[in-house]
Amino acid sequence: MEDTRSVASLMDSTSSKIQQLQKAFAELESQRAVTLNLKWKELEEHFHGLERSLKRRFHELEDQEKEYETKTRKAQELLEKKKAAVEAKEKVSLERLQKKRDAAVFAINSALVKYSNAPPIISIASVEDSPNAFVAADSTDENPDGTVQEAEISPAIGNFEVKAYPELLKLCGDMDSAGLHKFVSDNRKNLASLKEEIPVAFRSAANPASLVLDSLEGFYPVEAPPNGDGKKDGNLLGMRRTCIMLMECLSVLLSGLDSNYLAAVLSESVKQRAKSIAQGWNPMLGNLDMEACNGNSLEAHAFLQLLASFGIVSDFKEDELLKLIPMVSRRRQAAELCRSLGLSEKMPGVIEVLLNSGKQIDAVNLAFAFELTEQFPPVELLKSYLTDARRSSPEGRPGNGSPATQASVPLLDNLQYTFTCMHITDNEWSALLLNLLPFLEHLALNLFS
Repeated sequence: MEDTRSVASLMDSTSSKIQQLQKAFAELESQRAVTLNLKWKELEEHFHGLERSLKRRFHELEDQEKEYETKTRKAQELLEKKKAAVEAKEKVSLERLQKKRDAAVFAINSALVKYSNAPPIISIASVEDSPNAFVAADSTDENPDGTVQEAEISPAIGNFEVKAYPELLKLCGDMDSAGLHKFVSDNRKNLASLKEEIPVAFRSAANPASLVLDSLEGFYPVEAPPNGDGKKDGNLLGMRRTCIMLMECLSVLLSGLDSNYLAAVLSESVKQRAKSIAQGWNPMLGNLDMEACNGNSLEAHAFLQLLASFGIVSDFKEDELLKLIPMVSRRRQAAELCRSLGLSEKMPGVIEVLLNSGKQIDAVNLAFAFELTEQFPPVELLKSYLTDARRSSPEGRPGNGSPATQASVPLLDNLQYTFTCMHITDNEWSALLLNLLPFLEHLALNLFS
């Protein structure tokens, strides 16, 4: 640019130079010391021709320079666009490669589950960092009936097998949530066995977390139940229990995974989907009546289990979760659910709420579960419960079907539930029996007379 400006300034001074030359030529002509063969007009025309030629060439060079700069700028922009496109394609390729690798890991697990009774657990970390992370037996022996004996697996990895229900593997492998619901419903009599095998079968799914989220569809049906009350719709209640069980089984599966594999299963997209479902359910819980729920609300249990299983507890207010605990306090999983939600330190307050609402039985169970029996002595709580029950028990003549008998049955059920859920020392048990015997004798007379 400096050279261009220098040339331009020189060209601008051409006219002044010609004028100076004209003056010099006039002086020479006036002195007539020398006879000149050329006339001034010819010289002037010659110099003006040189000036025009130089300016034309200069402007051509300027135009070429501008054209070059324009081409250079366009080439740079095109290069940056191509670079951005290459980086985007590279990112997409890496994501596609990661998905294929994850799918390959699941496929390997699925194949191992299908063809071996005790396949090792393969994780992304073991594939990348330590190909020899698991050690299986070199061969398996076949039994006379054609079944394959259990293979030996490295203790660091553990083993698993689906014995009773191999159909679960296919349902999970096909990501068939509707079929899984039907299978659980058809085999509900063997629920304990199902709870053991479903977490294993989840390993054959492309994404077990997505499968469980798919299974939650219809938890709150779009159309109201025929009888207008979901709590009296047997099919809906069964479906909701299945949803809770599947989320619990997912938690069992996730608890045995390493951090890398856990992050692959509970991806951000899966968590976001779970959060969206939970936000849709949350307003429904405002219609629940704690007294009517009697500590056994499937809706509240499912909501809390969803937060715990998918690790989205932090997205909801703790105070709102604490209000739901009394609605599930009677359920068997209440204590473990509270731990999963990170509410262990809040249990004294929850127990106080239960006591104030007359739920001493549930309070005793939580006191034992969280080792708070010194703060909340179970014997004293049960004495209070027996006293309240004695006061509220209606008087009626002995015999089956009397009001006293009808009031005694739920009381006995509550006491039996308490004894099966908690562990009481010998001294506490003796003291408790001494306080229970008079009232139990009164109940026995009403029940069997």
